[in-house]
Amino acid sequence: MRDRDSSEWWDLVARHELAVQRCDGCGTLRFPPRAFCPACRTEQWEWHHPEPLATVESWITSHRPFPEGTVVRVRLSDAPHCVMYGTWEGADEPRPGESVIPVFTPDGLIHWRP
Repeated sequence: MRDRDSSEWWDLVARHELAVQRCDGCGTLRFPPRAFCPACRTEQWEWHHPEPLATVESWITSHRPFPEGTVVRVRLSDAPHCVMYGTWEGADEPRPGESVIPVFTPDGLIHWRP
């Protein structure tokens, strides 16, 4: 959902850029985007483009008609406090700790593939 804090992030994803916020005060990397740093409360930050690599932490597979498929929770390798979710694009079931890369979709979402 696009809001005041995430609007620019959605624009970056539409340009196929993976980004998290980096606090100007303490350097904390954070996701999802928010107005202030949860570590030091600073309101100044910049976009940081981490290595586009993550590891699978967990997943859930829906067998209902909508939505059908597997959604994974991944932790970014270069930003270990940041987790993201997305549709699984692997041929096999995901495995805990499996390395994945982002796949940017035409509709502005991030999916994950081994």
